[in-house]
Amino acid sequence: MSAVSDFPDWGDPHSPANSYRLSQGYITETFPETSVPNMVTAVLADYRGYDTMFETVVIFTAGIAIIAILRRYGPKDKVVPEQKLYKKEPDLIVETTCRLMIPIIQLFALYVVAHGHHSPGGGFQGGVIFGASFILLALARDLQAAQKWVPENRILNLAGIGIFIYSGFGFLCLLLGSNFLDYSILHKVMGVTPIEARSHSMLGVEIGVAFTVAAIMFSIYSNLASKGEMKEGL
Repeated sequence: MSAVSDFPDWGDPHSPANSYRLSQGYITETFPETSVPNMVTAVLADYRGYDTMFETVVIFTAGIAIIAILRRYGPKDKVVPEQKLYKKEPDLIVETTCRLMIPIIQLFALYVVAHGHHSPGGGFQGGVIFGASFILLALARDLQAAQKWVPENRILNLAGIGIFIYSGFGFLCLLLGSNFLDYSILHKVMGVTPIEARSHSMLGVEIGVAFTVAAIMFSIYSNLASKGEMKEGL
């Protein structure tokens, strides 16, 4: 508690976080340079794009590591007849409620991703919400019910596609003669101004992040809940 008294007052314009020249540069120059109202997204996806890309790679690596540790293969991984997919009959109230809520949750997740560079949100948040919708389905019914929509091999493909989308923007910048993740050069292929190209590119990389986060989140849950057997789960 003694350290808290040394903190600057909330909103103090003279605090180090607000008065430092780098902070002032972000506050005053973000919108003119990127046409993105949400300076947090601009910092994460543009100014600090390398770091955010490797954060996404870390999430992907964590998912692969959990699969490598927990996933169990063997004779038990045989095709299960359709009538034996569930241990018990689903609860009608829970199933109906989730059937109504899951599309709304997924629609909101898409909104969070699409508007992440204009309002609070982004690929990480939207990806978590989208992944949570499949977890809700698995909790309401069973793991196999969710795997009908996102089977195990598709999860890994989606996670890899997310990394490919993000890094693809960077390599395209290199091919056009600029620096890696220097989005302004992409105006040559987008047909917009360099500033608008930075804004549109941020949306693209956020979509890539959402793919990876949603896929890995559900993969981690599936392996933890089923002890690596990818069967009944919780």
